[in-house]
Amino acid sequence: MPELPEVETTVRGLARQLLGERLARVVVNRPDLRRPFPPDLVQALTGATVTGLSRRAKYGLIATDRERTMVFHLGMSGRWRIEPETLGKHDHLVIETGSGRVLALNDARRFGSVDLVATKDLEVWGPFAGMGPEPLGEMLTPAYLHRAFTDRIAPIKQLLLDQRIVAGLGNIYVCEALHRAHIRPDKAAGAVSLPALKRLVPAIRDVLGESIAAGGSTIRDYAQPSGELGYFAASWRVYGREGDACECGGLVARFAQGGRSTFWCPKCQK
Repeated sequence: MPELPEVETTVRGLARQLLGERLARVVVNRPDLRRPFPPDLVQALTGATVTGLSRRAKYGLIATDRERTMVFHLGMSGRWRIEPETLGKHDHLVIETGSGRVLALNDARRFGSVDLVATKDLEVWGPFAGMGPEPLGEMLTPAYLHRAFTDRIAPIKQLLLDQRIVAGLGNIYVCEALHRAHIRPDKAAGAVSLPALKRLVPAIRDVLGESIAAGGSTIRDYAQPSGELGYFAASWRVYGREGDACECGGLVARFAQGGRSTFWCPKCQK
């Protein structure tokens, strides 16, 4: 599944193509993805001008001058294609701008989604209501995490994946950040010290920032809107590296945690 850096990379790529553009033509080629397309999507977007592109957690947001925002989620295999030579059967939503650019939302497995939300209501829209702070934003601080983890016996990795605590963190980047901060992924969150959290917050920002700069991590079908593949996977220090040597001299291990694989180094993560 495309994670936060992949979505951020996608939004930045779309911004170069869509910001300030009038949407001259909008075509929906099937009734649904994971759920139905909004019935008024074509009418609401055709003729609208794109006024902003942003990201919330793992969702991309395309705002328009009609005070409506299209919110998309890439699901397992979704990606935007820019100026495709030909349109294929998995190009389910196609947008043509006034300057003639063509963009297609391609989703072979159809686990993605597209919603249309009144811009003023975004903060209280169902999936966003109750979400925690963005991991790259100023509200994520060691003090905030310390308060959120107080008296919690659940493992810190599980709580970092809880969107109500931090918005948008996924399995790969939590494993990588905990490794950089030298924190055991199965340690009770309430037992993690403030000094350790002071290592963790910059580690989260660093690993996400490095991944965004690298275009994300290529997982299965993910590609940037330009068609290029993200290459941050080459920089993973523990994720997917069970049995490999850690930079500390230990060996990377794996165990199942909350239905996901957790990768860590028992030697340097205490």
